[in-house]
Amino acid sequence: MIRSEILKDIAPILRDQLVVCNIGIPSQELHAIDDQPTNFYMLGTMGLASSIGLGLALSQPKPVIVIDGDGSILTNMGTLPTIANNVANNYILMIIDNGSYGSTGDQPTYTGKKTSLAKVAEACGCDRVIECRDVDTGRVLQEALDSGEMTVMVVKCDSGNAKMPVITMDPVIIRDRFMKAVAAE
Repeated sequence: MIRSEILKDIAPILRDQLVVCNIGIPSQELHAIDDQPTNFYMLGTMGLASSIGLGLALSQPKPVIVIDGDGSILTNMGTLPTIANNVANNYILMIIDNGSYGSTGDQPTYTGKKTSLAKVAEACGCDRVIECRDVDTGRVLQEALDSGEMTVMVVKCDSGNAKMPVITMDPVIIRDRFMKAVAAE
């Protein structure tokens, strides 16, 4: 499976959650598959979805799911020890690990070689780290939500992007409708 197929598969689970989605093509894919006011699409801050999601989870009680990529996590490695040391049991970091920088041309990342983000997260002190296959994402995500524990998921999948339109919504509108959705939940 590629990322867009995973997003289609888990869209029903995401629909009732606060979601912060990684920049570029992942946000475009999620927007095209199932746009919701509870989705916050990152449009220009590579590596910061996990940090923004953690801040959101620490500031309010609703579950927060961050959809991030291996390339973005690798550009902000400081996020994993920060997550480990600031536990928010309403926080799920789902790293879709396709072994590539998908939004910039599918250049390979080191997770396709020797680097294991699951082991990095564990070494940083994250207590609940689950590596799963792409076909198990929905089940593992639902189990993470049901557990009520902070979870880092590393979803191993194939590299590739679906052709999706650019998000034409103004970033201010994305922010404002998300803030309203957070307040209304």
